Amino acid sequence: MSGTLKVLLTGVVVLVAVAAVAFKYWDYVTNPWTRDGQVRANVIQVAPRVSGPIVKLPIVDNQFVKAGDLLFEIDPRTYAAALDQASAKLDETRDDLKDLEQRVKAAEAALDQSASQIKQAESAVKSAEAESVRAKADFERASRLVKKGDISKRQFDQTKADNDVAQADLDKAQSRLIQANAARLQAEAELARSKADLGAPGEENAQLRGAKAALETAKLNLEFTQVKASVDGYVTNLTLRLGSQAVANQPALALVDVNSYWVHGFFRETMVGRVKPGDHAVITLMSYTDAPLKGIVDSIGWGIAQQDGSTGQDLLPTINPTFEWIRLAQRVPVRVHLEEVPDDVELRVGTTASVLVRTGTGSGNKETPPVPAALQ
Repeated sequence: MSGTLKVLLTGVVVLVAVAAVAFKYWDYVTNPWTRDGQVRANVIQVAPRVSGPIVKLPIVDNQFVKAGDLLFEIDPRTYAAALDQASAKLDETRDDLKDLEQRVKAAEAALDQSASQIKQAESAVKSAEAESVRAKADFERASRLVKKGDISKRQFDQTKADNDVAQADLDKAQSRLIQANAARLQAEAELARSKADLGAPGEENAQLRGAKAALETAKLNLEFTQVKASVDGYVTNLTLRLGSQAVANQPALALVDVNSYWVHGFFRETMVGRVKPGDHAVITLMSYTDAPLKGIVDSIGWGIAQQDGSTGQDLLPTINPTFEWIRLAQRVPVRVHLEEVPDDVELRVGTTASVLVRTGTGSGNKETPPVPAALQ
């Protein structure tokens, strides 16, 4: 009887163990888990917009700064001088434009005067033409009368002289009209040239806008001498020193954005198919094994870098040797958004984490299950 009981007890223990193993395997298959996780964050490469020696450096390595805090300052004297020069250039441009406006007004007045002169010349030509016609008629009549002896030679000579004078006055009036027209053309050309030199009126003037843009650029460059933090974060790997030469658009230091932490879990490709955006996740940091974090699957990577086929020596493809009977599953990155981080947990970029995804929890139950003991 005791032997039968032992067999039954042994069978029950074996069945419980098999059931436990089966349940754990089912849970492992259903809810993918990986120890290949990493804490990530946006790392901002702080680069100055202008070049120059650093004259202020109020920060130290690994210091926490808030958005808007001064990181370092570049010697502003050169850019302050450039600002003064741009301001003076703007004043000079305004004065030049006033002079050009006066030139335009003078050219307009000259054009009006030439138009008046043309009218006077045209009137003089009409008057001279009438006088010429009258003098010519008198001359022709006198020519006929002198042949008949009805007038004296003296009267004929006087008529001839009057005709010559009238014709000369007509030629002179026509010449003045031609000169007046030429003066008008010159006045029109001078007005067009003055307007072209002036450009658009008012604030739309190209010269004025260019001078204003140069002044604004000088102001910005002077502001850019003070490099400030764009986000709340930690200064990392600071190597700058007072007097160091900052180069425009060259990264000078790194700033870790404290409001952008997430976790990348690298899951085997055989498991990632069941993971969906919105699934709840549990993250256990290697540095804080007793403080599991809650997360939500944000997205799943759509590709990884290719190892075989990359160009190697002599421009030949690099092929890694493989064992035909072993097929290693690739790792696909899964981005997990951290829902809440306790105050006593300090996240650091690049640290190791384990990630457990509870598949099928994207809709419905919003509570994240407790972290399994195996992850702790």
